[in-house]
Amino acid sequence: MNRKLVIIFSALYVIFMAVLAVYFYKNGASFKATISIGGVVCGAIPLVLALFTKLQFNLPIVISYLIFLVGSQFLGSILGWYSLGWWDTFMHFISGAILAFSGIALYERMIHRNAGDEISPWFVFLFTLSFAALGGVLWEIYEFSCDQFFNMTLQGGGNKDTMTDLVADTVGGLVIAVWAGIRTKIKL
Repeated sequence: MNRKLVIIFSALYVIFMAVLAVYFYKNGASFKATISIGGVVCGAIPLVLALFTKLQFNLPIVISYLIFLVGSQFLGSILGWYSLGWWDTFMHFISGAILAFSGIALYERMIHRNAGDEISPWFVFLFTLSFAALGGVLWEIYEFSCDQFFNMTLQGGGNKDTMTDLVADTVGGLVIAVWAGIRTKIKL
């Protein structure tokens, strides 16, 4: 059932962004068309993985990912919500939380089933927080690289923008990491 829902939700997002790409291209809005094409690619990731691999997906993570794409690509870039000032920070906070949940899902898949009772809540906390913070760092490296090599302006605010984004990613991850640590302690 999860696999079918992942396929349906991802396909709907891909179709939505493809329609937008054609619309914006025909109307001469090349920037918005490019963002829409990026939306097709990003939305297709869970779709392709669900169709061509045997991976089992955590449905809440996939839905959160798609909601994040709507927030960042459609609302943020296409509708211009990034100009509000706080929207970028909010999206980084959300992405930190989503990355933390992804870290938990990865951790739960990788851990030996019998080790569950012996895992320290502090380890779960640190792993979850580190996973979210690393995701934020990798994203900022991507922004920096695009700015340097392709003359883009993803880091519009320079160092202040980068640091604000990293703090927001980390705080989003911290909230989920605290929850994961407490949940692990209660399970013991």
